[in-house]
Amino acid sequence: MNKQTLPLWVMGILNVTPDSFSDGGRHQSVDKAVDHAARMLDEGADILDIGGESTRPGSEAVATEEELQRVVPVLEAIKQRFDVYVSVDTTKPEVMRAAIGAGADMINDVLALQADGALAAVAGSNVEVCVMHMQGEPRTMQHEPRYDDVVCDVKAFLQRRVAACEAAGITRDRIWLDPGFGFGKSMRHNYQLLQRMQAFHELQLPLLVGMSRKSMIGHVTGRDVSERLPGSLAAATIAALKGARIIRVHDVKETVDAMRVVAATLEGEYL
Repeated sequence: MNKQTLPLWVMGILNVTPDSFSDGGRHQSVDKAVDHAARMLDEGADILDIGGESTRPGSEAVATEEELQRVVPVLEAIKQRFDVYVSVDTTKPEVMRAAIGAGADMINDVLALQADGALAAVAGSNVEVCVMHMQGEPRTMQHEPRYDDVVCDVKAFLQRRVAACEAAGITRDRIWLDPGFGFGKSMRHNYQLLQRMQAFHELQLPLLVGMSRKSMIGHVTGRDVSERLPGSLAAATIAALKGARIIRVHDVKETVDAMRVVAATLEGEYL
C-alpha cells in the first residue's frame, strides 16, 4: 500500500468468531465468510480485516489451533478469489506466521506485537503491521481504566512500540498506529482521544481507527448495537477530518459514501 498517495481507505470487518460483540456467529463457515467479503468489496471496501478471536470487553482467549482453523481457510479462499488487500487481526505469533504464509498483507495486533515472538514473526516478512494501544487485556480492560492524560499516555505507549518494531527490523514505512478506541478506556477517555486525535500525527505515522458500533457510540446515542450506524458514521467522519487514513467498520456501503464526501471536502472538489 502506497502511504504517500493513500487518501482514505475503508476497512471492512470480517469476524469469523462465534462471540464478537456485533456480528459474532454470522460468518463462521468459509462460504459464508467469502460471501460476506464479496458483499463488502461490492460496497466499496478497500481492505478486509479477518478476525478469528473476539476482543470485545470480557472475552476469553481462544486456543491457537482453533484460531488457525477459523482464519487460514477463509484467508486462503479470499486471496484465491479476489485481488484485495487483506489484514489479519491476531495477537498470536503462530497465527501471524500462518497468515503471512497464506497471503496476508497486514497484521493488525491489539497487543502491539508484545506477545513473545510476535515482533520476530512480522519482522521476517514484508507485511505491514498495525500496533494498537490497549490498557490491560480484553477480559479485564474495562475495569476502571485510569490515565494521567489519556492522549499523552497512549501516544507514549505507541512511540515505545514503534521503537520496538524498528529495533526488531520492521521499518517505519510498514507501521500503522491505532489509539485503541474502546480498549481499556472510559467514555471520557474515548472522546478525549477523538477530540485530540491530531496529537498522534506528531509520531509521523498513519492512523487506523475503529469506532464502529462500539459502546462509546451507544453511550451517547442510547442506541443498541444494531442501531448505531448514524453515530458510527459521525465518529468516522470526525476521525477522517482529523487525519485518520484507514477507517475500520462493519457498515461498508454507508461509510464509503461518507468518506467520499470527506475526501471531496479535503480535496476541495468533487473527485
